[in-house]
Amino acid sequence: MVKDIFVAAFILTGSGLAFTAAIGLLRFPDTLTRMHATTKPQTLGLVLVMVGAIIELNDNIDVGMLVLTALFAFITAPVVGHRLGRVAYQEQRHLDSLIGDDDLEKPDTD
Repeated sequence: MVKDIFVAAFILTGSGLAFTAAIGLLRFPDTLTRMHATTKPQTLGLVLVMVGAIIELNDNIDVGMLVLTALFAFITAPVVGHRLGRVAYQEQRHLDSLIGDDDLEKPDTD
């Protein structure tokens, strides 16, 4: 009974975070704010759902796959978020025809 309450709490909290990420994706106006809304709560929501499933499965062989899936999500989400943010920044800079110093530009080593 107590185990079921913990499992339900983890899964509902994770699902709620994933839902807020989906709402943020629809409501925020530009790429950078959408990126923030989708990477942070979505990753934590996925991991919370995985923890709930791991507690429920207990000694099942599938627990190892759930752990690997959670680790993969934690490893790849920041990389994808960083790359997406950098591409969005560069595209916006080209669209705005900004001329001047770019803090993200690599310095010349000549």
